[in-house]
Order: sequence, then C-alpha cells, then structure tokens
Amino acid sequence: MLRISKMTDYAIMVMVELHTSRGEVLSTAALAERSSLELPTVSKVMKLLVKADLVQSFRGASGGYSMETDASDISVAEIIAAIEGPIAMTECSVEEGLCAQEAICGLRGNWQRISVAIANAMAGVSLAEMAQPVKPAASPLHINTLNA
Repeated sequence: MLRISKMTDYAIMVMVELHTSRGEVLSTAALAERSSLELPTVSKVMKLLVKADLVQSFRGASGGYSMETDASDISVAEIIAAIEGPIAMTECSVEEGLCAQEAICGLRGNWQRISVAIANAMAGVSLAEMAQPVKPAASPLHINTLNA
C-alpha cells in the first residue's frame, strides 16, 4: 500500500489550519491545540515547512507562523516534498546509483513514469481544495491483485 507518512499528513493539517486563520500569526502551541497534535510534532513540521518556504516564521513574544501564500497556489505535492523529499515510487526513480540492482534492472524508466504521474496528480490538488470538506468515497479504491 502506498501511503504518505503521518508527519506529512500532520503538515497538511497544520497548513489547513494556517489557511483558515487567514494570515494570523500562530504559535506552535496554538497550532498544536487547534489541530489536536503534540507540540513537538508541530514544531518539527513547522521547521520543515519554513525551510521549504511554505510558511513564514516570526520571532518575539507575539511570534509564530503564518502563511502568506494563497492556499490555491500551494499544492499537496509541495507539502509532501517539504516533509518527505522528492515524490518517487522507488529510489532509482529519483537518482542513479542508489540501487544495487540498477545494472541488471530495466525498470527505472517505467518507475520514473509512474512517479511523474503520481507527482502530477498531487500537484493538481491545492491546499485550498484540501481545506474544503468532501464526503468520503462510498468504498476505498481497491485494485484486486489476486484476480489479475
């Protein structure tokens, strides 16, 4: 099963919280409380989001974090990349020389195609869209590999 990490899920939750606060500067404690996450987790996530220039940090007694970029201009792919690095299905999809099987395996190009398709799908969903409630699908997408 392909999944994003909990840290990435939390990053999206915190980014949605910043989006809904409309430019307000929020401390890590306020973000943790509003998103029902642990303070150390929010601190770690915020450092990564600042490093990726997705949020701004402000020092001082009334310091904290805000998001000055419009949520419709931030993609889910950007948030994932900020927390996890490049979106790729396999290590060889990103960089040569990371796999011991590379010399005898001809799958790299196909894995790159799949990785690009997934990255493009995630780039097509904005933070603003993620902030809008959507009813869950009636049943999750399943690909039945037993009958293939």
